[in-house]
Amino acid sequence: MATMARANSGPAYPERFYAAASYAGFDGSPNSNTKDIASRFSNDVALILYALYQQATVGPCNVPKPSSWSPVEHSKWKSWQQLGNMVSTEAMRLFVKILEEEEPGWYSRASNSVSEPVIDVQMNHNSNVEPIIENTNSFVETKIISAENGGLMETEDKDVVSEGLGSIVVYDKWISPPVIGQHPKARYQHGAAVFQDKMYIYGGNHNGRYLNDLHVLDLRSWTWSKVEAKVVPKSVESPSPVNIAPCAGHSLIPWENKLLSIAGHTKVPSETIQVKAFDLQTGTWSVLSTYGKAPVSRAGQSVTLVGTTLVIFGGQDAKRTLLNDLHILNLETMTWNEIGAVGAPPSPRADHAAAIHAERYLLVFGGGSHATCFNDLHVFDLQAMEWSRPTQQGEIPTPRAGHASVTVGENWFIVGGGDNKSGALETVVLNMSTLAWSVVASVEGRVPLASEGLSLVVGSFNGEDMLISFGGYNGHYNNEVNVLKPSHKSTLQSKMMEAPVPDSLSAIHNVTNPTRDLESEFEVGHEGKIREIVMDNIDTGHQKFEGEETTERIIATLKVEKEELESSLNKEKLQSLQLKQELAEAKVQNSDLHKELQTIRSQLAAEQSRCFKLEVDVAEQRQKLQTMETLQKELELLQRQKAASEQAALNAKQRQGSGGVWGWLAGSPPQNADNI
Repeated sequence: MATMARANSGPAYPERFYAAASYAGFDGSPNSNTKDIASRFSNDVALILYALYQQATVGPCNVPKPSSWSPVEHSKWKSWQQLGNMVSTEAMRLFVKILEEEEPGWYSRASNSVSEPVIDVQMNHNSNVEPIIENTNSFVETKIISAENGGLMETEDKDVVSEGLGSIVVYDKWISPPVIGQHPKARYQHGAAVFQDKMYIYGGNHNGRYLNDLHVLDLRSWTWSKVEAKVVPKSVESPSPVNIAPCAGHSLIPWENKLLSIAGHTKVPSETIQVKAFDLQTGTWSVLSTYGKAPVSRAGQSVTLVGTTLVIFGGQDAKRTLLNDLHILNLETMTWNEIGAVGAPPSPRADHAAAIHAERYLLVFGGGSHATCFNDLHVFDLQAMEWSRPTQQGEIPTPRAGHASVTVGENWFIVGGGDNKSGALETVVLNMSTLAWSVVASVEGRVPLASEGLSLVVGSFNGEDMLISFGGYNGHYNNEVNVLKPSHKSTLQSKMMEAPVPDSLSAIHNVTNPTRDLESEFEVGHEGKIREIVMDNIDTGHQKFEGEETTERIIATLKVEKEELESSLNKEKLQSLQLKQELAEAKVQNSDLHKELQTIRSQLAAEQSRCFKLEVDVAEQRQKLQTMETLQKELELLQRQKAASEQAALNAKQRQGSGGVWGWLAGSPPQNADNI
């Protein structure tokens, strides 16, 4: 916490605020909000300073949204509007705090500065502009983080002398070393690795933006410098132009003369894990070709170097699906293999820690899901390909995720992390042979060592091992370096329980504790929140601030959200009960309807039978009717035949009766009387 130690002396508030505002270009004149401060600050800082100045002097933003299309005015209005109802005193304090972070010596220069005419804020809207490096001045003395108040206090001459870290005789204390040079931008979820007395920092997350810059800290001179990396052009090994996209949540592994960046989230996620390599000799980045079935892309995984292989476990993919799969990448053949393990694996998780012991046992501790954090310990035997759950000894660390870890011999050091409510304050160590936990150091307060997403590496100084932490997020993005020299005594001591301690990890398969596993993995309290840190940035109108009032407001907001969730839960329970009652009523009604349906079906069957009989009768009647019609036609024909016969007979009789007269007249001979 070097920024706390460099607090500038000067007047109290509000005079201090007005002095800072005048120094930054806000002199209180009508045009003070249009001064060109982009030449001194980044776009983000310029916007938030403007918004805080307006909030402190005018109050909440009640002005209408700019009607004309002006990106600058729109961004300024949005930045101010997003501060909501922040009180004036808090805005003043945050204004001064941000200015002190950007220009720590502002007050000493303010007395000699002359205010200039103010002009409009000019902003660069190119999102690819390299972020301006924050906090570039160096520290002049070594500080120790006190366990009493969490802040920094000057060390006594008997502990630290002016010659630097080489004369530190205090062990098991976190110390802020006298680091100089161009500091990296504050960040978390970055990658860190040590190669030949140099610590490299690559990528990470700041205000929701992924980074792809590479910085190196010389552990002999404690000097920061930025590495101007190049990209390998199109070649046989890299058939297409390499695009080294910014990323976060990746792992940085030193291998031969390269730094390997494994996995991580990017703005445009890939389907599978990418392996990028930075050649430390040529200073170039390249994307390595791999073979076999590569795992799905992810972040928050653990990557452990075991001999010539990398063991990758867990993480969270681009769709926020938690994973607990296990893969191996052979660095000699660059071939992927998925491990078909036996035994119960850890529950799906991300942001856990992993370490290798005796080149055989992979230990996995902690991590988080969408609902809770864990403090369980799992061991994977790389020879037997089997998961087990050993019994932990000593005081088991609290549940946490986002912590960092390194191994020194058989001791596994774990630093930082959080559990949705607060950061983990203890630096703990696990003796991997005895599985016994102990506390090495403890801090208090909101310090970088109690952050999520920090990095931890082990370096050597004057022949002694030294833990080195960098960055992290605890409501504030950090770019500070802290070191701890572990004593051999402290790393072997532990607060032991009376339970027997296994002699080595070879006994892990016989000592399991499923009860604790169930408790840690499935027991979620009412206050268990989704373990998400929302990274806001000024371009989207969001900015997180550090301060007591902000913390209280956040706590109050969380309490309100909790009450709302409980109220919603009660409503859901009531609605569920009502639905159950309605379902029961519907079942009864359905039973009645079913009975009625059966009755109707019986009636319908009877009616169908009756209808069938009627159809048969109708068919018979139709047959009879057709027969009667035929008979009637025959009768009519007979009647006509009879009538014709009678008429013919009558005609013949008439002709016979009148034949004698006509015959006589005609001279015909008379017929015989016998024929009459």
